Amino acid sequence: MKKTAKGTTEKAGIMPYGDRVLVRPLSPEEAGEKRVSGIIIPETIDKEKPEQGKVIAVGQGARDEDGKRMPVEVKVGDTVVFSKYGYDEIKIGGTEYYMISEKNILGIIT
Repeated sequence: MKKTAKGTTEKAGIMPYGDRVLVRPLSPEEAGEKRVSGIIIPETIDKEKPEQGKVIAVGQGARDEDGKRMPVEVKVGDTVVFSKYGYDEIKIGGTEYYMISEKNILGIIT
């Protein structure tokens, strides 16, 4: 990890291609999910894939019909919400990341 003025950023050792974005999924604690004691939660709840993550790296952007580069709108450090099944899982150095096409990012959490 590399320290910056804004905090800590991760370096995964892979650069996304085109309009793809590398995202580290948020843990339930990071996503703000809390469980109230006394409520029985089925075991399958932990197997659900997270739909939020932190942007680690972004590609240069896709090209339009004229070959002009269209930059990716999200930036490193953004927390995003993405389509539940619109990503590819990648494991680098024991850490799980998702490679997501920009079209599968639904929004930026502010």
